[in-house]
Amino acid sequence: MNKFIFVSGGVCSSLGKGVAASSIGALLESRGLNVRMVKCDPYINVDAGTMSPYQHGEVYVTDDGAETDLDLGNYARFTKGRLRQANSITTGQVYESVIRKEREGKYLGKCVQVIPHITDEIKSRVLAVPKEDTDTDVVIVEIGGTVGDIESIPYLEAARQVIHEQGRINAISVHLTLIPEVASGELKTKPTQHSVKSMQEMGIQPDILICRSPVMLDELNRKKIAQFTNVDIDAVFTSPNISTTIYQIPIIFHEQKLDQIILRKMGVESRHSDIRPWNTLMERFSARKGKVRIGVVGKYMEIHDTYTSLYEALFHASLECGIEVETVKIDSSNLEKTGNVDSILSDIDGILVPGGFGERGINGMVKAAQWARTNNKPYLGICLGMHIMLIEWARNVLGWNDADSTEFAPDTKYPVVSLLEEQVNVKNYGGTMRLGSSETVNEEGTHILAAYGMKKIAERHRHRYEFSNQYREDMIKSGLKLAAFTPDGALVECVEWPDHPWGAAVQFHPEFKSRPTAAAPLFRDFIAAVKSAKKV
Repeated sequence: MNKFIFVSGGVCSSLGKGVAASSIGALLESRGLNVRMVKCDPYINVDAGTMSPYQHGEVYVTDDGAETDLDLGNYARFTKGRLRQANSITTGQVYESVIRKEREGKYLGKCVQVIPHITDEIKSRVLAVPKEDTDTDVVIVEIGGTVGDIESIPYLEAARQVIHEQGRINAISVHLTLIPEVASGELKTKPTQHSVKSMQEMGIQPDILICRSPVMLDELNRKKIAQFTNVDIDAVFTSPNISTTIYQIPIIFHEQKLDQIILRKMGVESRHSDIRPWNTLMERFSARKGKVRIGVVGKYMEIHDTYTSLYEALFHASLECGIEVETVKIDSSNLEKTGNVDSILSDIDGILVPGGFGERGINGMVKAAQWARTNNKPYLGICLGMHIMLIEWARNVLGWNDADSTEFAPDTKYPVVSLLEEQVNVKNYGGTMRLGSSETVNEEGTHILAAYGMKKIAERHRHRYEFSNQYREDMIKSGLKLAAFTPDGALVECVEWPDHPWGAAVQFHPEFKSRPTAAAPLFRDFIAAVKSAKKV
């Protein structure tokens, strides 16, 4: 079985297309189908690696080191299918490949055009997914952007061709639109009608409509939408605003029989659905008691999407620990400016310093780490958060006031964090990155070993700078625990505070592998430590 579902969006962006596509994947998996997710991003960047977090949100990293759109994080949290470079398609990748083929003479001197060459490249990448993962039943392809945007046209054209070539029984269109509510409280269907008309002008008749609405659509509005869009009334669904969690969306779609309609339109025999894991998740959500406040001290706090996987990992940990986690976003620049850190952190129960790049706000993070250490507050550092833990220890325990990372202070007397020697003269940032999954060996008697329950683990990295090995002995003699290493012992992967309730920092990003049904071990134990310290 090779079925394709193309998920597009209309009216405006940020309607939850990624969550809708992921929820469809979850529902099809609940019926025993093997699903693979693909994101098509219209931007001309080759990948998300060099894009500003303010503009694009977080960069999600796969096991094979692909730097991708944050929607792949949603796919990973909702579905089980393997994700890698092939599951992220960008306009930059597509044009780069086509131009390279043209330079190599692969097109035999033909005039290279958007149709067929660009669309053929897109199609070949989409169709390659089930060929590489031969157990695939359904490929769900999310097309980024909004119908009507010039950037999305090649992807919609490629989708039209696949639907035509594969046949509507093997390839269908799911279109997500907005149903706005005007001041009078009336729901307006006109934007959806225009959005579908734009799809029809592209040659695609949506098979299923998912309408983002403040409330569930009634029969009258569903009938009106169906009448004006040539979509069956039983194929018009609502994605309502919710006050709980995005993980309720698969249940809401299932109650409307969305998965059942998809199977019918794709000619797949009806099969039993098992959504008990999602119901159990919601039961655990409702059963949480008490609350802890986690101060997330970072550089890009204005935009929630910058740390999406991290916030989700904290939520997953809250489910496993049975307690509500309130994330308090603290801009580290504000901590730099204040002489009284307690005035900002006094009601915080635990500190988390996430990853990031650049000098701004670094000293504020150092203050937060010192506050957590001296006040016996649990601390979790991730990537940059480990560098901060090392700098704070070197300055305030070892007394090296000038200690820093060469990323922020190239001439520091004590470069406790620096590039590896072989990286120093490499100017291409991607060439110095540790990207993707690599192994870590945990030491006995450490928080990290207790969390994972095994000596050897594999987690994903995305960083350039490392703990400087020349200071290993100084750190050990001063009491700092070096808790984990690369298998060859060459690099330190985790450090921990001695004589402290729970203080640990890792070089990798455990949030990328956290799931709502299986929280990342370090996040789980961090929240458990916060809960214990607060005696909730």
